[in-house]
Amino acid sequence: MTTLLVLYRRPEGGPGALETLERRYRDEHLPLVAGTPGLRGTRVWRVGEALGGETDLVLAAAMDFDDRAALDAGLRSDPMRAAGR
Repeated sequence: MTTLLVLYRRPEGGPGALETLERRYRDEHLPLVAGTPGLRGTRVWRVGEALGGETDLVLAAAMDFDDRAALDAGLRSDPMRAAGR
């Protein structure tokens, strides 16, 4: 299995900006990613701290593919390109 790990930093603009990021990620981005060919699973979680200390990271996502070839094909797909915009 090959996993694409994506990390998201806290957006500028305070709690409202973070709420917008989380909502748009859930409602707009993830549905696009779900159509990626070869995608076996997606896990998303909030990040509260890193190595026991503060961090500017707020979300992490792991997208699982069978192998590197499947990941590369998925990254070239229309759904993943749309999600990247």
